[in-house]
Formats: sequence, C-alpha cells, structure tokens
Amino acid sequence: MLTPADLHGLARLAGDGVSGTSRLVEQLHLTILSGAAPVGKAVEGRTRGIPGLVYGSIRGINALVGAGVDALASRVITPTPEGDAWAAREQWLAALNGILGDHLAASGNPLAIPMRFREGGRILTLERDRLEEAFARPSGRLLIAVHGLCMNDLHWGEAGGMPERLGKSLGFSTLHLHYNTGRSIADNGRELADQLEILVEQWPVPVEEIVFLGHSMGGLVARSALAAGAAESQAWVDSVSRMALLGTPHHGAPMERLGHRFETMLGFSPYLAPFMRLGGIRSAGITDLRHGALPAPLADVELFAVAATARTRVGGLLDGAAGDGLVPIDSALGRHNDPERALPIPEDNRLLVPGVGHLGLLKHPAVYRQLRRWLA
Repeated sequence: MLTPADLHGLARLAGDGVSGTSRLVEQLHLTILSGAAPVGKAVEGRTRGIPGLVYGSIRGINALVGAGVDALASRVITPTPEGDAWAAREQWLAALNGILGDHLAASGNPLAIPMRFREGGRILTLERDRLEEAFARPSGRLLIAVHGLCMNDLHWGEAGGMPERLGKSLGFSTLHLHYNTGRSIADNGRELADQLEILVEQWPVPVEEIVFLGHSMGGLVARSALAAGAAESQAWVDSVSRMALLGTPHHGAPMERLGHRFETMLGFSPYLAPFMRLGGIRSAGITDLRHGALPAPLADVELFAVAATARTRVGGLLDGAAGDGLVPIDSALGRHNDPERALPIPEDNRLLVPGVGHLGLLKHPAVYRQLRRWLA
C-alpha cells in the first residue's frame, strides 16, 4: 500500500533519475565529439551549441516539474499515522533505503526512513510517560535489536521474532531499531548513540544493562554507536555489557569489493567512464561494507559472533573464505591474519552454523539456543 507521501517521494526520485540520465548521456556525447582515445582520462565539461541547449532544456523542464510536484505535495499530503506498519510497504521501502538511502536523506525525500526505536512495528516516542504506556513492566535490562542492510525490524519474524523471545525468556525489555541502512555506518552509529542517550535518560526505570543483538550491517552500526558514544563520554555506554553479532561483516563483504573493482575498471576508458554513474548507484551504507573496518571494541564489552555457511560440512581448508553467500566465515567471526584487526572474541563465544544462508540466521533454532545460553 502506497501513501500520498510515498507517491511524492517516488515522483521526486523519478525526477532525480531523469536528471542523472541526462548527465550520463551528455558526458558520453561530449566524449564522442572530442574524439578521445579509447583508453585515457574521462572527458570533463558540458556540450555546447544545439546539444548543450537540448540537455539544458531537459534538466530545466525536469526541475520545473519537480518544483511543481513539491508545491502540490506540500498542500495535499498529510503525514502517515504512527504505527501503520504495512508489511509489503515496509519491505520495499527498506530495500529502497538500503540502495539509495543516502541520496534520499540528503535530498530530503519523504521516502527516507528516519531512525527510530520500534516495538511490534510501532514507533516508540522517547518520552518517559509514552514509554511507560508502551511497556507495562519495563525492565532495567535492555536488549537492542539492530537489523541489517535493506531490511527492517519486521524481518526478525512475527511478534518480534528471536529478539522478543530472548527478551521475554531472559528478563529484558526488547527494543528494535528501525533505520535507513543506506546512510553511512558512521552516521547511523552517531545518531544511534545520541538516541540511546535519550532513551536511557527517559526510560521508566534505571537502566542496569544494555545488550546489542545485531544482524549483518546491524552489528557494524551497533559497534559504531558504541565507539561514538564512548568518544562523547555518553552515559549509556557504561551500561553496555555484551554484543551478539550475527553474520556481521567485521572485515568486509566480497560482493561490495567486486562492485568497487568493476567500477574502477570502467574509469580506464573515457567512453566507459560515464557509466561509472551507474556503477556508483550504491549507497554509502553498501560501500561501507567493502572493508567493514571499525575502531576496536571496548575492552569491557563481551563479544559473541555467529557465522553461517551454505556448506553442510565444515572443517576444510577453504572454510574461512566460504560463508553464508554474502559474508565469509572469518569476517563474521572476527578472525583476521593481522592480529591488529582480529576481534578479541574467545572461541567459546563463536558459533558456526552449517547449511544456513545469511537470512537463515534470523530464525535458526540453533542460533536462538546458543544466544540464550550466552546472554543468560
């Protein structure tokens, strides 16, 4: 189901696409007119004469149409009511934000997902009285679930999924972070740190402990938030005791590195260089997964790591490079040949689940059982 605000956002995104396509075609046209050699630097600048007039007219008309749509939308569109979590809409919106979220946020597009805590798909207002209404029996122990790239909090499963089950069985109040995964990990980490500072201040009872449960990129965002909070001496950091990270690419994901190499290769020819714009249609969040490097975790925060492999048997020489289809085992378990980059995770705090894909970690019974033992 699409809201009027969604239609407005899609119209603006279409306008951005027209503008970007016209620039790509104009750059290719300029390269052909210049007679550039097949290999060399990209030709910069704008076309002149009639071609320049045509491309300029396209961009001008597109800008006028966009301004008209914005003006109309400002009069017609009303905000989407809080708590409306339509599953289908949530899924495509999460995917769109994962791919283009940094652009959506920078351009003020209404499709950009704002960072919020949610419970049962409903937005939580970080005010003491509103939190008391949302949590009948708030615990001083908080479990913060952070989803991965192109996903949202509903992907954990019905009724809160694994995080909610863990929270209920271990005495935590569970909060799900809902955020724009296309923004850079550092930006999301800083904002999460600031929101946690408010959350702890407004929580109905004194916060005794905070535990993070992160899946995929969510683990990196949680680690980034912890580093940002520590750098700012925020109070909530002292309450963090443990972080359980599922399929998190601590040392990067090969698919993004391949995408970056392909994009770099396009730059060797001025005739292919314009198409780098297409290769560059990857959000800051995605490009951050190239290496996954983050500051070392705080020494007094215990780390747990879960990796998956599509293989049903483990123990071979290639196990470290294999993985769940997206993240290699060694990257997910925090292992690295360079001791400076390896995460301080004891072997007892690592779990490898065979015969499972990246998303399978979210609902796998073996993962739940191990997390329950670790976090008890």
